Amino acid sequence: MNVSFGKAGDMIFTGFLQCAMTLRFDVCIRGDGIVGRSLALLLARERLKVAIAPLRPASPQADVRAYALNQASRALLEPLRVWPQDSELTAVSAMQVWGDEGGHLSFDAAGELAWLVASSTLESLLEQALHFAPQVSRLEPGQSATAALTVICEGRDSSSRRELGIGWDQRPYAHKALAARLHSTALHGGVARQWFRGADIVALLPLGGSHGDELALVWSLPQEKADGLLALPAANFTRTLQDAVDPQVGSLSLCSPVMAWPLQLARAERWVGPGWALAGDAAHTIHPLAGQGLNLGLADARELARVISEREYWRPLGDIRLLRRYERSRKADVLAMGLLTDGLQGLFAQTDARWQTLRNWGMNAVQGSGLIKSWLTRRAMG
Repeated sequence: MNVSFGKAGDMIFTGFLQCAMTLRFDVCIRGDGIVGRSLALLLARERLKVAIAPLRPASPQADVRAYALNQASRALLEPLRVWPQDSELTAVSAMQVWGDEGGHLSFDAAGELAWLVASSTLESLLEQALHFAPQVSRLEPGQSATAALTVICEGRDSSSRRELGIGWDQRPYAHKALAARLHSTALHGGVARQWFRGADIVALLPLGGSHGDELALVWSLPQEKADGLLALPAANFTRTLQDAVDPQVGSLSLCSPVMAWPLQLARAERWVGPGWALAGDAAHTIHPLAGQGLNLGLADARELARVISEREYWRPLGDIRLLRRYERSRKADVLAMGLLTDGLQGLFAQTDARWQTLRNWGMNAVQGSGLIKSWLTRRAMG
């Protein structure tokens, strides 16, 4: 049977259907990376109705990155039941850092400095947890949603941030980061190692448990040199890497493809506005030499969830005064870490011999200063 309500009635009926098809939520999170998924789980515990959109397209290349999670990140992830099992984690018991001319720093603690986990492992655990969070819905492509608050967690190339017209204060480093997985003939013993070789910064991070022989490589170097390395056969790449590190790491061999991405120091001019907020790499990016990028993003999620949880009962989720509490709380911490990593990168990029002497003297001075080393250790541990 064909039913017609007349022209005006048909328009009203069509509008009703469109309204019915538009889903309504308390919070809509754009981007479903680690920060976005963690935030969704945190907000679901507050009994808020949360949407995650859009689905992130699968990468054609395996993600070989590994993250160093500090104690603050562990305190966030454990209650969400997404902290990896011991077999999926590698505790970092010590860190050794070398300069380019005799400088040396070592860090250790009574407990663990950090925990290394594969990116794919953490993402999988978060995805499983979301299946048991009825408050969280995933939007299919083409679905529309309205929400009192939209949180943008799309990463540094966020299209939503551009659509909002938010300025992105960006300073490229003219460097690329290379990441890969390696096997070694020597056991790593849970020790993370890093070498500052002028403009090159090489980090070998332990994986596969405290008695494992697998390493995660993060290698920052000038773009032209990085492109040249990417073009090498695996054996030649490994030989070049072997020359850049100390013999104590053992004989290395590649066991994964090599990923690469450009590096930058960047911050959004504004992190919040009426009805929206930025978090994670959509709000800020830093140099990876300290391994703190994800920890900063998870701290964003934790603080935004706290501000929302403690809001006045009468204040709406998208209230700008509420969201500015989150912005004020996080900006100082992110700025401090950005200045630290940027300063270290710039210091070791200097080629003048006087700078070389100064920076290696500084490393040795910090090594002999219990107070400064203790402060840096606590900072890294979160």
